[in-house]
Amino acid sequence: MARLALLSVSNKTGLIDLARSLVEEFGFDLISSGGTAQSLKDAGLPVTKVSDYTGHPEILGGRVKTLHPRIHGGILARRNLPEDIADLENNQIRPIDLVVVNLYPFEQTIAKSDVTLPEAIEQIDIGGPALIRASAKNFAHLTVLCNPDRYHAYLEELRQHGGDTSLEFRQQSALAAFSHTAAYDMAIASYLSDRSPVEKLDETSLPQRFALSGQQLQSLRYGENPHQPAAWYQTGTVSQGWADATKLQGKELSYNNLVDLEAARRIIAEFPDTPAATIIKHTNPCGTAMGNSIAEAYEKAFNADPVSAFGGIVALNKPIDAATATALTKTFLECVVAPECEAEAKEILAAKSKVRVLILPDLIAGPKETVRSIAGGFLVQAADDAIENPSQWQVVTEKQPTPAQLEELLFAWKVCKHVKSNAIVVTRDRTTLGVGAGQMNRVGSVKIALEQAAEKTQGAFLASDGFFPFDDSVRTAAAAGIVAIVQPGGSLRDADSINAANELGIVMVFTGIRHFLH
Repeated sequence: MARLALLSVSNKTGLIDLARSLVEEFGFDLISSGGTAQSLKDAGLPVTKVSDYTGHPEILGGRVKTLHPRIHGGILARRNLPEDIADLENNQIRPIDLVVVNLYPFEQTIAKSDVTLPEAIEQIDIGGPALIRASAKNFAHLTVLCNPDRYHAYLEELRQHGGDTSLEFRQQSALAAFSHTAAYDMAIASYLSDRSPVEKLDETSLPQRFALSGQQLQSLRYGENPHQPAAWYQTGTVSQGWADATKLQGKELSYNNLVDLEAARRIIAEFPDTPAATIIKHTNPCGTAMGNSIAEAYEKAFNADPVSAFGGIVALNKPIDAATATALTKTFLECVVAPECEAEAKEILAAKSKVRVLILPDLIAGPKETVRSIAGGFLVQAADDAIENPSQWQVVTEKQPTPAQLEELLFAWKVCKHVKSNAIVVTRDRTTLGVGAGQMNRVGSVKIALEQAAEKTQGAFLASDGFFPFDDSVRTAAAAGIVAIVQPGGSLRDADSINAANELGIVMVFTGIRHFLH
């Protein structure tokens, strides 16, 4: 008797070529349901509809098609057990040797901005996961394929093994299948969790169960260091974020490139309107600036610390034009990302063929949560995406900031938010002049930032991601020429810092929110 294959796919990529090879090269009989059966029939291939094979029509508008003993018995039967074979024969059930199934496009559906809950629910596949799980469980006796990328490998397997498949191939296919259904279920659970008040303890809490799943997008040369293996994973089946970026030129992205690119994206996302540029080294900004044009913004960011900018990661919030491209080619850079790149700019950048140039139209959208692994588990927190609102800040000094000074403090505060704590940022004219990052004490960060800014501190502004526990840093800043400070406040010694600011005639503003970045 000819072998039997069940084909029921939402994604019909490669379907006809696979089915034709099964029939013409290896003598398979085909059974199929719904649109898949029609596609095979239209291609002139012999196919039996599932409803004809089971003797039971599709019901509930197609919700029930393959959930039938003649289907699942043929899949789950253990061919080495006489009693299972007897059950098949007594119930006129044919063993199924191949199951080709992929699932309703749930993630593609919920990616639509206007999707309704009932529309999403209808895209939750029931029969498909049941077929995949049953087939994967019984990989000792049959093969399951849920990704068109594996069709060619399956056909080659048949050719190399005289029309059969190896146990190793079937087990690999089963693993891929279980991973596929796990990711599918996770997407559904995540979607419903976001819409279910029952799943959360309160409006601000995270789900009681947090699942993380990804498909390897690319194997990386190594991780942070050459002795650390690394890979890039995409969450979900719909490309978004960096997986959706287009690389115009340059070498493959490294682990450190991607980490720094994400740090750059988070900073540039703070500036959606006015042209802005940031240059990143080891996840910290060595230069960030706003300008009247994107070329001016980049030049200001570069000149903020040209030494550190060498080998940096650049993010721009406006398309790369010819003037900006020319400036970018004047120094060695690892990566440049922007929402678009003009044709003339592409030609100019091509002269620096090794620099990685990426186009990511949406530089604003980022993850809702951040995840960090620890021994025995992982930590999850909501992303630090609080919208800065200066109208809610508190001016705590006698001296009041002018509207222009308040705008400068807002710029400094937005940048400081993305500097490793303890973080101090000195700015003027919407440009970073000095950055003190990741020091073990705030005094050290203040010293580094002021020394880097040097004589430019006269009339400059200072932001601190955490409060000042003593007034020493306020006095140091004022002595260097700082005219205004923005910080969260909240220290038991806030009064000391406020009194020092009043004594020295500088502005101090409390934001009421802290931005530690560990």
